[in-house]
Amino acid sequence: MSTIKDKLSKLGYALPEAPVPVASYISVTQVGNIVYTSGSLPMLNGSLKYTGKVNNQNYEKIGYEAAKLCTLNALSILDKEIGLDNIKKFVKLTGFVNSESGFTLQPKVINGSSDLLVEIFEEVGKHTRSAVGVSDLPLDASVEIEFIVEIK
Repeated sequence: MSTIKDKLSKLGYALPEAPVPVASYISVTQVGNIVYTSGSLPMLNGSLKYTGKVNNQNYEKIGYEAAKLCTLNALSILDKEIGLDNIKKFVKLTGFVNSESGFTLQPKVINGSSDLLVEIFEEVGKHTRSAVGVSDLPLDASVEIEFIVEIK
């Protein structure tokens, strides 16, 4: 077992099975030592766990948790493709939040992903970031996350 997988286990997290693309794209592409992930949705056991709009009443319970689940899905894809212990640095995280009109706390939602990366990877998990509110996401997902990572 890898050291990152050991840490995940100690923190009480398990990687879900790596989701498969839901349309015509690939999950990961590598250019030199940089790896780009496609957007990951909050899938659990083949179905979306968090759907619908994020708003001022549910962003902590729904949005933050959806961002964490998206992150675990993206990590499972990275683990399958390159191995988590081969990650040198999380360069960029982009988070999309299916937002109700007037909702402006997207950064707090995407903290679910950022906080989890730093909890698991420590310094390696610190990254630049964009947190964007959108009117809709694929399959009515509440959150979508994508990464750019540098590998060893």
